Amino acid sequence: MERKKIYNPSSDENLNDRRVFNGNPHGILNFTKAKYTWALNLWDMMEANTWFPKEVDTTKDVIDYNKSLTDPEKRMYDLVWSQLISMDSFQTNNLADNINPYITAPEINALLARQAYEEANHSKSYAVMAEAICDNTDLIYEMEKHDEVLRRKNDYISSVYEELAGDVTDEKLLLAMFANQILEGIYFYSGFTAIYALARAGRMLGSAQMIRFIQRDEITHLLLFQNMINSTRKERPDLFTDELKAKVFKMFEEAGKLEIEWGQYITQNQIMGFTDDIIEEYIHFLIDERLSAVGYEKMYNANHPIKWVEDFSKFNEQKTNFFEGNVANYSKGSLSFDDF
Repeated sequence: MERKKIYNPSSDENLNDRRVFNGNPHGILNFTKAKYTWALNLWDMMEANTWFPKEVDTTKDVIDYNKSLTDPEKRMYDLVWSQLISMDSFQTNNLADNINPYITAPEINALLARQAYEEANHSKSYAVMAEAICDNTDLIYEMEKHDEVLRRKNDYISSVYEELAGDVTDEKLLLAMFANQILEGIYFYSGFTAIYALARAGRMLGSAQMIRFIQRDEITHLLLFQNMINSTRKERPDLFTDELKAKVFKMFEEAGKLEIEWGQYITQNQIMGFTDDIIEEYIHFLIDERLSAVGYEKMYNANHPIKWVEDFSKFNEQKTNFFEGNVANYSKGSLSFDDF
């Protein structure tokens, strides 16, 4: 597969001919004419969700970090930011270098560009949090040089991306979509939930508020790749073979093991409401949800073991006095999977 041309005036592709990939695009982005209406809806949602790290007040978090967190909780907090920094750094480059050059639907190109911006904005938010709160900012950004488990997780994630790049084929690009679904829908969640567990105890509320912003973005990113996969399933059913399914399930299985190991490693069974067993069942539940969203059967039939997490990730349904500051009363941010 070759990278698409940026400008192709000789193209005679119409809307019916448009494809997620392997199309023949003109190169002009026209928001008034789009084949994938879900992409326009998702663009509007992402645009409405625009936020900036400076909107979050971290003043009390500095006090909590220094006076309220135990040593295991501080360790967990630092490791969470280190891993989130790694993943959003990977994704900012991956979207621009490995995915978007091969996607031939302009409305999806726009979404991927928007996502890349949001990933960079997340990196800015991590910088704000690490600089304001953590004892050693340089260590946060270089943790993989000192922590073997973090390095192993980063090595695996980056190796999957590198393997699916190289000489791109139809199957490789489709598998890359699944890899991105996994990153957006599995790999972030131990870190998110760890921060919510602290907030549930009334600490690090600014950090949890920042995570709510970030998670809301990541859900739209997850929807983007799930819709890309489902649109490809309609256009190229020939790609969805038993062999592909086996590869996809293997990817999810390996990702689940890695995320469970990471969640149990950062918490060390010492965080209230977030035990080793809960982490395992939660990740299995997420895997089942992600597979169902793209037309596959569940692997584990797991139940949601920590439904209180959902209350921490919502905006409009949040109690107005839960988080101090203007964010608690945001009117934007509702997100319904039913719209997609």
